[in-house]
Amino acid sequence: MPGRAVTVLVVDDYADARNVWAEYLHLAGFAVLTAADGPEALATVQSNLPDVILLDLELPGLSGLEVAAELKASPETRHIPLIATTGHSLATHGEAATQAGFACVLVKPCEPNDVIAEIQRLITRPS
Repeated sequence: MPGRAVTVLVVDDYADARNVWAEYLHLAGFAVLTAADGPEALATVQSNLPDVILLDLELPGLSGLEVAAELKASPETRHIPLIATTGHSLATHGEAATQAGFACVLVKPCEPNDVIAEIQRLITRPS
């Protein structure tokens, strides 16, 4: 996306995780927005339309799956790629995330290079 930094919204209810990811992504050259729960994530998306969303599946207010469902149901936001993050490594979590419209699922703790690689893959794929 020439001329501007790719914007990534980091959604995680753990402040430490959210802040570490925000700092890491900022240092990697991304513009970063953050949200601590599902409702805040939806409000942030509506006012900023990020290019990619790194979304924890376990959130207060609305789960990551519920946030994804709302985003994918809206013509204004359905195009935004979603990366699920979860502390659960069960296959059922990955299947539910894929069915909800996530482009990929990363199990926490995620390797920073894996997150960057997924973001790059998603922003360079043909529409």
